[in-house]
Amino acid sequence: MKLESLAESLRDYLGATRKHSIKNIVNIFDEQGTNPSFGEDAAIIDYGDDALLLAADGIWDRLMRADPEWSGYCSILVNVHDIAAMGGRAMGMVDIFSSSSPEMSKKVLKGMKEGVEKLGVPIVGGHIHPDTPYTAVDVAILGRVKKDSIIYSSTAKPGDDVVLAIDLDGRVHPSCDMNWDSTFLKEAPIVRHQIESMVELGEKKLLTAGKDVSNPGILGTLGMILEVSGVGANVELEQIPKPEGLEWDRWLKMYPGMGFIVTCMPENTDKVIDIFGNHKLNASRVGKIVPGSRLDIVKGGERATVFDFTKHNITGLRPVKGCNQ
Repeated sequence: MKLESLAESLRDYLGATRKHSIKNIVNIFDEQGTNPSFGEDAAIIDYGDDALLLAADGIWDRLMRADPEWSGYCSILVNVHDIAAMGGRAMGMVDIFSSSSPEMSKKVLKGMKEGVEKLGVPIVGGHIHPDTPYTAVDVAILGRVKKDSIIYSSTAKPGDDVVLAIDLDGRVHPSCDMNWDSTFLKEAPIVRHQIESMVELGEKKLLTAGKDVSNPGILGTLGMILEVSGVGANVELEQIPKPEGLEWDRWLKMYPGMGFIVTCMPENTDKVIDIFGNHKLNASRVGKIVPGSRLDIVKGGERATVFDFTKHNITGLRPVKGCNQ
């Protein structure tokens, strides 16, 4: 696939375009544009010397239909990642579960139980709708972090390096071909140790920004950082860690079981990569934060723009003046 065609395919990917409605929702609740939590992986609540991190996530109905057990598992995984992405440790979760099907309920709850056991974060309450014509699971999570260790996604600066950390030791999930499963078959201590990488990086203050790689894919997630930071980036395509045998278009759209994309000052890049490596993640410097509004991919002498935020949106959110800067 030519680079320009790849860029267009990533820009139009449903995992990214379904984020477009976020701006409209945020505008209803934040007309003044002053809430620094909007655009972050979790809301930030002042709690003395610490901050509480509050997040919620729901599972895409396509995934629910394809594999209810995997959906239940992912409902736990994605929420724990949202807390870790901000340098925090998860404390507990509550869920809202809707289903009138005993068979479907059994599968989804089995997956949730497997996620709780794998990640070590308990379900401490919730709510059930036992008579809905559909099946859905939504989870909210609470975490905690030292205020001076919070990792924001809105604070990337020109001159920063972009580092991707991802676990290549996995598989394309057998029932969900846009999911890279690198956690389900691993022992719990390994998975928890990988998640702790972001806590260590936050405590050591080595990052300028970061997010966990989510449904928009690797470059879509980086694009979300760029949107709220008001910057651009150049990404060297062939520096991105990739499993053998997967085409770029497919890999860059996949939800990875364990992946973080972060920015840091160049003098800290080797330390960041080493810490990710010590936590059994494949990490590489993949690009550079630059002034402007474009996310470009580069391969050899070829260059293509994936997002130009003067005319393209992912979330549609933009930097909040005076917040997190």
